This record gives sequence, structure tokens and C-alpha cells, in this order.
Amino acid sequence: MRVFVILPAAGIGTRMAASGAASGGAPAAPKQFLTIGGAPVLLHSLRAFLAVPRVKAIYIAVRKQEIDRVQAHVEEYGLGAKIHVVEGGDNRQHSVSNALASIICASDDIVLVHDAVRPLIDTATIERTIDAIVKHGAAIVGLPAVDTIKQVERTADGAIVTATIPRELIVQAQTPQGARYDLLKRAFSEAEADEFAGTDEASLLERAGIAVAVVAGSARNFKITQPGDIELAEFYLAAAK
Repeated sequence: MRVFVILPAAGIGTRMAASGAASGGAPAAPKQFLTIGGAPVLLHSLRAFLAVPRVKAIYIAVRKQEIDRVQAHVEEYGLGAKIHVVEGGDNRQHSVSNALASIICASDDIVLVHDAVRPLIDTATIERTIDAIVKHGAAIVGLPAVDTIKQVERTADGAIVTATIPRELIVQAQTPQGARYDLLKRAFSEAEADEFAGTDEASLLERAGIAVAVVAGSARNFKITQPGDIELAEFYLAAAK
């Protein structure tokens, strides 16, 4: 059993760019290339998975025009031969599908997918996710809900609460998410055949009737989305030293 990792990193960071434009500054660089702790966000994510001995290879899916840039980063930081850069797609699902097509592995090998802009993932959580996939076939990292969760109906006058969802029934999905290669490949193939667009890998696995286990995540494993998230990531990195 080998472990392969896919980092979809073809996003352009529309919310981050919009914030920069709204403040009168230049549009921000794609989030995965912003710097925290003296290195690009993407590099922190890569290093976390490279620190896991069971990881055989990592595939980064990026926009065609960013391939040379990412390969230069890989060489500059001496990340080694485990890293492969492939062309991404117009959305996350397409990018992951492209990377899946590039992986040559056995049906029982494990494939993890991790947001390139979750740079503070820790190796212990990665290891637990791999173990959960070995046991259950598929797993995601999830954070238990803390706030009260409301179900609403959208109306012309705004949202109207229709129900309160018990918090014990809710987790906030994080990454990595993954499954045995044969299960993940089947889920993606069925989604493509039906032209179904999911929000994450788990949504495709669920749709294919595959049970997905949940591994406990942490607040540190957040997704960099807004400009303030860079400062928060810097804070966590400084606190860890």
C-alpha cells in the first residue's frame, strides 16, 4: 500500500483579489503563492506531506501558465523527486481529475487530496487520515461544529430560519480527504459521466454510495481565503517556534 497526494492549486483567489482591488491596491497574487513564514503557502503544505514517510509522491495541479513557476519553487527549496507538477483544470474537481489520471498506482493504494492553501496541516492528522482510509476505505478531516447551526430558506427579503440542526450531527469539512484509489477513481468517473459537480471529494464519494469516515481536525488547519488569514497563519507559525 502506497500513499499518493494531490494538491489542487489552480485557483486564482477571487475573494483575496477582490479585497485587494476594493482597497485600491493591486490585485493579490494567487493565495498559494503568498508568503508566510518566509516561504510560499504552497511550500508549507508540501513540506507537511513530505514529512510523512508513507507518502510516495505528491502531484500539484496548477494552471498551465504557473507550471514553470511551481517547478522553480520545487527546485529552489530542494523538495526532491517526489514532487510532480501537472496541469490543472477550470475548477477543483477538474484539477483533481487531471492529477488522478497522471498517477500510476494499484487499486488499493491511497490517494489524499489536500487544499494547497491549508498550509498548517500537521503530520499527525495526515497519518490519522491514512490510517482511517486503511480501515474504512475513505475518510476526511472534519472539525466539530461549535456554533449553533441554523437551516434557512432564502427569500426575497433575506434568509428565514426553518430549523436548528443539532451540532452533534455536523462537522465542518477540512482536508486532506481521500480514499483507496479504486474508490476515488470510481466516484470521479461516475460524477463525470453524469456531469455532476461536487464541492469536495467527499461529496463525490458519498454520491457513489461510499461510506466516508471522519478524522478529527483542528482550528489551525484553516483555509486561507481572506487577507486577514495570512496574519493568522503567521501567528500560528510564530507560536509553533
